[in-house]
Amino acid sequence: MTLALVAWGYLVLAAIDFGATARGGDSRSWAFLALAAVGAIACLFLALLLLTRLLRALATPAPPPAPPHPPATGPTGPAGPTGPTGGDTPSPGRRAAR
Repeated sequence: MTLALVAWGYLVLAAIDFGATARGGDSRSWAFLALAAVGAIACLFLALLLLTRLLRALATPAPPPAPPHPPATGPTGPAGPTGPTGGDTPSPGRRAAR
């Protein structure tokens, strides 16, 4: 990451120098200015990409989510202590009745 930032700084300074030379009348400097600008963009992109990877690696991971609790059944379940049919045990359900 540091190397990419140093290269970015160097290419920005080179682009400034090439721009000054190109405005002075040297037509080849425009091509060098364009290359230095594209190189500076690429180096800054690489530095930011590496920075996000570094920050992601240093971040503390979130704790895993707690497992869901199974629905309560039996006397404390949603059907109540006697079940929907009024007996002592809950109803077996629709599929079991077939």
